[in-house]
Amino acid sequence: MACCNQDPCKKQETTSQETCCYVSNPYLATMKEDVLYHFDLGSKTHDLPAMFGDIKFVCTGGSSWRMKSFAQYMNALLELGCATADIPDICAHTDRFSMYKVGPVLAVSHGMGIPSISIMLNELLKLLCHAKCTDVTAFRMGTSGGIGVQPGTVVVTRVAMDACFCPHFEQNVMGKIMSYSTLLNECLAQEMVKCSKEINKFNTVLGNTLCTSDFYEGQARLDGAFCHYTAEDKMNYLHCAIESGIRNIEMESAVFAAMCNRSGLPGAVICVTLVDRLQGDQIGISHEVLKEYQERPQMLIGYYIKKRFCNK
Repeated sequence: MACCNQDPCKKQETTSQETCCYVSNPYLATMKEDVLYHFDLGSKTHDLPAMFGDIKFVCTGGSSWRMKSFAQYMNALLELGCATADIPDICAHTDRFSMYKVGPVLAVSHGMGIPSISIMLNELLKLLCHAKCTDVTAFRMGTSGGIGVQPGTVVVTRVAMDACFCPHFEQNVMGKIMSYSTLLNECLAQEMVKCSKEINKFNTVLGNTLCTSDFYEGQARLDGAFCHYTAEDKMNYLHCAIESGIRNIEMESAVFAAMCNRSGLPGAVICVTLVDRLQGDQIGISHEVLKEYQERPQMLIGYYIKKRFCNK
């Protein structure tokens, strides 16, 4: 069985190369080849240890463009190249995801919503296994809707909650409901808040995140194609969320946290808020401000990675 979400602030025992860490599936060992279809990679067609064996940080976000931008940013930050370098997309022959590698950092897009990121994480964890990677830390970065916080605030997730404000991710497996904890690594979360204070360029809060399966009705919005509830219903729901410690809403954190816990991969979710949902549903900021807000999670994660990278 995979261990629980490890504490990156404590020294971990390095897994032997004979042990396949991060996955818990006895059938993988019986396969002659494991085709990572959505990455266009395979355990026989590619030398995965040579390509990815030095990975220590996995950073994932929704869009391919954002991940390429982050890879270029890390390229310059770690002094491995310039910020305008044309870093190749490892998954260029598939239109599902994009993947960029810069030194010990792997940046992978995950698309939008729980099903998409779940597919990506399954193949990513198997990739780390086949590549014999150890001591990896994972991040999900992105945008979100804030609840009671100013736009531009960065939220570091303590625990991802479902639409009923429960701290678990439920998955239907062959008609049975499986429930997995969505509590993220507390030490890593605290370290990210500390890093933000050291950067001292934007407000960062530690809070819970509401993870939904829908962008409109599932998030109590009033601007979708359908709306069977009132504005008062919406506000009551959002205030209940605040009482549960929720500070932002997005659509991927629950499965990310659950799979970090199941795999033993220390993980953190870092999202910037683009709107305070108590004030409205639609984004009303300029493209210039939006771009600056979107760079805040990558700045925070990059700062943390550089500290770890330079201390090696």
